[in-house]
Amino acid sequence: MVVTSTNGKRFNPRSLDAINFLLADVRGALGPYLNVFLVTQQHWSQTEVGLVSTIGGLLGLAVQTPIGAAIDETRAKREAIVLALAVLGISLMAIVGDVFGPAVAGLTLGLYARKQLARRMGRNSAFDHAGNVAIAVVAAGVGYAFSQRAVFLLVPVFAVLAGIAVLSIPAKAIDLARARDLDQDGRSAGPAGYDILFKTRPLVIFGLCVMLFHLANAALLPLVGQKLAAEFPEEATAMMSACIVAAQTIMLPIALLVGHTADS
Repeated sequence: MVVTSTNGKRFNPRSLDAINFLLADVRGALGPYLNVFLVTQQHWSQTEVGLVSTIGGLLGLAVQTPIGAAIDETRAKREAIVLALAVLGISLMAIVGDVFGPAVAGLTLGLYARKQLARRMGRNSAFDHAGNVAIAVVAAGVGYAFSQRAVFLLVPVFAVLAGIAVLSIPAKAIDLARARDLDQDGRSAGPAGYDILFKTRPLVIFGLCVMLFHLANAALLPLVGQKLAAEFPEEATAMMSACIVAAQTIMLPIALLVGHTADS
């Protein structure tokens, strides 16, 4: 299936599906398994794991906005994703995961008209959740058949596959002006500055709601993983996978539903 992008060039939307599916496998889905590994194999205390996770999270938070701004500015959005995948596949540096969200959003904005965005973003999210389910199942099998350490070898494998998916989208199909919310001639007012994050009241309220939600929710899965690892070290990987599959399976249809109803 081939469709026409906003600038009249043809591309296969399944490439964007594959990107979201495969990026889920490398940009954070294996984080809970790292906690399990550190507790069961490296014999770290839960306090030590929590401290390292907190430091990593704070570093990621600190660079998230400037990375997003850089992604918005660059015309090489495909290449930015591929570079981040290369760094992540080699070194497992979770901080580069901040590249993927804004870069994929930019690609989507440059490929689809505004009236199509809600459904397309919902579809992106659905394939992201499907990727999380897939990596959880694969990780459970690999961890059971080989070792918990072998699970992390999945990262470079899926990074290569994701890179291939990114490059399968023709560069000419991406409307680089629309990807930055500019007119075709690039002579509009230009991208919004940092001040919009503080001056737009609905955006501030939304940001605070997201922050509060993550304070209540985001840490639960890693904490569950540490608890399982401490009490059931032999079965911890499989149990962690079961938790991930349950959560992501629920979120997949919700993402499609939200995408179809967001505009109304």
